[in-house]
Amino acid sequence: MSDDNLGWASEVLACLDRVNDPELDESVTSLGFVTGVLVSDDGRVEIGYRLPTYWCAANFAFLMADDMRTEVGRLPWVTSVGVELGDHMYAETINTAMTRGQSFQEAFAAEADGDLDGLRRVFLVKAFQRRQMALLDYLLAAGRSPDTLVALTIAELQSQCVDTGALLLERYLERRGIVGPDGPDAPAFVDEHGRIVAAADFPAHRRTLRRVSVNVEFNGALCRGLLAARFDEPEGEPTLLDFVHGRVKEDRRQAI
Repeated sequence: MSDDNLGWASEVLACLDRVNDPELDESVTSLGFVTGVLVSDDGRVEIGYRLPTYWCAANFAFLMADDMRTEVGRLPWVTSVGVELGDHMYAETINTAMTRGQSFQEAFAAEADGDLDGLRRVFLVKAFQRRQMALLDYLLAAGRSPDTLVALTIAELQSQCVDTGALLLERYLERRGIVGPDGPDAPAFVDEHGRIVAAADFPAHRRTLRRVSVNVEFNGALCRGLLAARFDEPEGEPTLLDFVHGRVKEDRRQAI
């Protein structure tokens, strides 16, 4: 592979780092879903990916393929993007759709169940909730009071976060606009409907956020365990059994 192709492949992988499993809010690269990237001299890109089970939901599989195709297609030197799902019950349908540039509804016709954009939004909101919980946990541990936090604007929040907090803030602000205006004067912390969280409602609000986060972490552990078992690979991240037996430390939960 030429030096140009190696550089291009690195750019493709950087794009794929920004593509998340919609349910888990983790990148397809960190989850181990991407199996290969091939870049041709004429700017054609071929991406291979896999999923934890043969029967993973078709809409999730399609969303990830479509997001990979779209994200990599934004690179100025790319002339075409091929995305191929391996060893999956809907692989042929999804791979044909990627080749033809079809939508989910066009690919699955009568089998298509519901609006894919609506499904995407559902999981973006869950990602917003999970990221908010991680940021709130950081700020509370740093000594900020609930009364102070619910009164912050986004501009004021940005002055409260340094080091690890700055990374958590960056991730949170990536999803803040999903639920409402996210300008500097907008409230920093709102619920999933974009409503300001009152101080009196803060404990209940945090319980809701934690339920969402624990559910996502549980599903993530299950997926990593299934992927490792299916492809006989070492498990580098917490699996389902780790959560069941309480072997996941609190700092690991907060960092996710």
